[in-house]
Amino acid sequence: MLLSLAIFAAVQPSAWAAEIKLPVLGDSASGIVSKQQEYELGRTWLKAFRSRVREHDDPLMQQYLEQLLYNLATYSDLEDPRLELVIVNNPSMNAFAVPGGVVGFHTGVFALAETEDQMASVLAHELAHLSQRHFARGLEAQRASSMVSMAGLLASLVIAATVGGDAGLAAITTTQAMAMNDQLRYSRSNEQEADRMGLQTMERANRDPGAVADMFATLLKATRYSGSRPPEFLLTHPVTEKRIADARGRAMNSSMRHYPRNPDFYLIKARALNAISNNPSDAIKRFKAELSNNGQNLDATYYGLALAYIRAGKFDLAREALGPLLANNPFQLSFQYADLELDLSQKRYTEGLAKLDKLLRVSPNSYPLTTIKSEILWQSHRYEEAGDVLTTLSRMRPEDPLVWYRLAEVRGLAGNISGVHEARAEYFILVGAFDKAREQLTLAVKLIDADFKRSAIVRQRIRDVAALEDRIKKL
Repeated sequence: MLLSLAIFAAVQPSAWAAEIKLPVLGDSASGIVSKQQEYELGRTWLKAFRSRVREHDDPLMQQYLEQLLYNLATYSDLEDPRLELVIVNNPSMNAFAVPGGVVGFHTGVFALAETEDQMASVLAHELAHLSQRHFARGLEAQRASSMVSMAGLLASLVIAATVGGDAGLAAITTTQAMAMNDQLRYSRSNEQEADRMGLQTMERANRDPGAVADMFATLLKATRYSGSRPPEFLLTHPVTEKRIADARGRAMNSSMRHYPRNPDFYLIKARALNAISNNPSDAIKRFKAELSNNGQNLDATYYGLALAYIRAGKFDLAREALGPLLANNPFQLSFQYADLELDLSQKRYTEGLAKLDKLLRVSPNSYPLTTIKSEILWQSHRYEEAGDVLTTLSRMRPEDPLVWYRLAEVRGLAGNISGVHEARAEYFILVGAFDKAREQLTLAVKLIDADFKRSAIVRQRIRDVAALEDRIKKL
């Protein structure tokens, strides 16, 4: 029996929202939030966010940004290493940090950042907010005169992620309307501290501290051309000339030296620019214009052009643009991955799998390569093999809802109905649809009741869901 899963369509976000009860914190009896409470609260918030906003599905970009974030975290003052990165494909410049180690990132950051260190400065700043526990400290400062609601933060960021611009400004203005003047000063103090701690993280990570001020200047410049629609990031992280000057002053204390640029940044930026562009023809024109202007990062420009040609279905031109890049740098993962994306688009499944076998022998745990292998197997109707690959990937990335979504799809096509229910349940758990998760697990138990070991595992998972809900209610 073949199943076509329409998980997003079958359960509307509004239905999921009713299940996730984000607590209102900050009353006079609550006191400061513990670190474990912050973690639980952040993961609850993340489930609610994922139920409303579709994450950007690009394993190569996800791996690149995760590695950058974790590298920066090792040089920050963050004590809890449990981080979760959420990427949203949105042209607006926005990034955010939620207590409990959740970091959000819009693809639009790539459009404004001119170097990797400029982009890293944004992530370092968000890590500083987490390491200094500004949320918990904010509760302590505000509890005497107001209630702080994570639901308000959720609403603001969802609107910014799905709409952006004035709507995001209106939502954030609404949630902050009750803030008192002393609380605003405290918020500015948070920003100053995050600036200082973020710059220290950059220095410890051997990155250009001057990139902090450069990124601020780029953001401020963007507001001059945006009229009434400033970048979303500036709504919660106001940038002034004084703030830029302060950042430059702190950076001047560091030794002046050359900081090498990472070519991977420009390649991933090309992927982001393609993702942001709604029309591949526009992307093709953009990258051709860059070639005409003899830009500094020609490899990245040709790479972006190849990706745009793939999206436009101009496969011969894509191979023409990609061929020299692979010939000159055959070990560059971004080029290898684009070559595989091209094979997939042209339905050259045998050729793609042969390349993957060689690449995975060298990098057996590669998230991007494993994901695209499952995709090629899926599209070539080798559903059971695709399911095996995704099952392995689900063990590597158990908190990734996109992995479980794919796994549910291929198990359905392979006729593994109990496996469909189990994978669906894990997906629903990660997006906070607990009643749907219980429903799927109950269906799975009925199908595997004769298998004592598997049914015991699924029954335990049902109890896990109940315990998770109980913990959320107690937050």
